[in-house]
Amino acid sequence: MSNGASEPWVVLVPEGSARIRRQLSELTASGGLVHHFDARDLMTAQGVFRTFAEVLRFPGYFGRNWDALVDCLDDLCGEVTGGGAGIAGVVHGADLLLETEHFPLFVSVLCQGADRANSAVDLDGDPLDRPTVAEHFVLEFRDFDREKLAARIEKPDLIVTTGDGFVGAALNPEEWH
Repeated sequence: MSNGASEPWVVLVPEGSARIRRQLSELTASGGLVHHFDARDLMTAQGVFRTFAEVLRFPGYFGRNWDALVDCLDDLCGEVTGGGAGIAGVVHGADLLLETEHFPLFVSVLCQGADRANSAVDLDGDPLDRPTVAEHFVLEFRDFDREKLAARIEKPDLIVTTGDGFVGAALNPEEWH
């Protein structure tokens, strides 16, 4: 995770990472909010939609599909973003999600929503009438295997990076911008 509105939007880290804990503390100290998700609630696509809608207080018209999830992640209300100070969503026990069919798509959708929330322009390049929101997602793994995780989320629409104790994912600009 980085501070502010910079990539990567999604980071996969070992459970209890001191670096991530420090960054989350800095976020909350600046007025941002951290939202927690239990991977056991995200084992199916419908579980993802239901849990994200509840935790992030999506509007009643949320369509409960992947495209609607991207749209809602891009347009969160101020009470869940710390008034615009930024948010981080932390998925605990993400090991459970690794073998689900939807895991790579889930990571891509989180990247799409965060990329749009962090952008000052819409998909056509026109300025938005709302401030950007620093939005990041952290997936914590008990069994952190950097190569296995990177291989699992490798998709043409994502740029996957690895570093000391993390795997990062962001949208591939050649595919998305």
